Amino acid sequence: MEQRFVMKCGGSTLAALPDEFFGELRELQRSGVKPVIVHGGGPAISETLTKLGIETEFVNGLRKTNDDVLDVVEMVLAGHINKEIVRKIGLNGAQALGLSGVDGGLIQAKPVANADEIGFVGDVTDVKAGIIEGVMAMDYIPVIAPIGIDASGQRYNINADTAAGAVASHLGVERMIVVTDVPGIMKTVNGEKKVLPSVSVEEIEEMIASGEIYGGMIPKVRAAIQCIQGKVREVVIVSGQEAGVLTRAVREGGVGTSIVQSKEGRV
Repeated sequence: MEQRFVMKCGGSTLAALPDEFFGELRELQRSGVKPVIVHGGGPAISETLTKLGIETEFVNGLRKTNDDVLDVVEMVLAGHINKEIVRKIGLNGAQALGLSGVDGGLIQAKPVANADEIGFVGDVTDVKAGIIEGVMAMDYIPVIAPIGIDASGQRYNINADTAAGAVASHLGVERMIVVTDVPGIMKTVNGEKKVLPSVSVEEIEEMIASGEIYGGMIPKVRAAIQCIQGKVREVVIVSGQEAGVLTRAVREGGVGTSIVQSKEGRV
């Protein structure tokens, strides 16, 4: 079976990635590897809402997604960010096709359990993997914005990590790559910060409780954990700024931090 991988990246991280990263994507594609990208874009959504003067409510740190917010979410994710990524990939000699979960009903969704509090935020119920397979068969890199839709045509804002995990699972991909601005999960060993090669979800929770993982790193690792669902067994966190990182993560491993569901799950 052809080698394929699903990569999740935040919109702001992607915008800052060097051309070399996209060059690697091109070389991987040329060598027959099939990449799939799922992206987010939280900061750009906040910025656009402010520019448009749309006031939003926050419930326990999560933005309430009403109709006005949903329009902006779709505009920013499926429009601005999605096309920026497609353009960057094209400029670097590879071919990409941008999609959102609304296109062809790609990402089917239902309201999250606390939707009455946070509005049109969705959980993924199904992913039409055939659409992604078709795009890959034409030698394009699918670039997916995490907007979902249900049978009645209602759109949902979907967490990018949840969407990426669902896409990977429905494609039968067991190992996902999360591209961030950190080289992995760091641990202080003998006064020196080192990247942990592998860590379980349980160990991460222990490290958060003990304060070893703190600040801005907590949401990053929690986000990566959200990718582990269905068939996905492992998520690798890497820094997109590191030269050759993508090729190493896909072909060799031994880069970044690999997060596994349980200690037994380790190879």
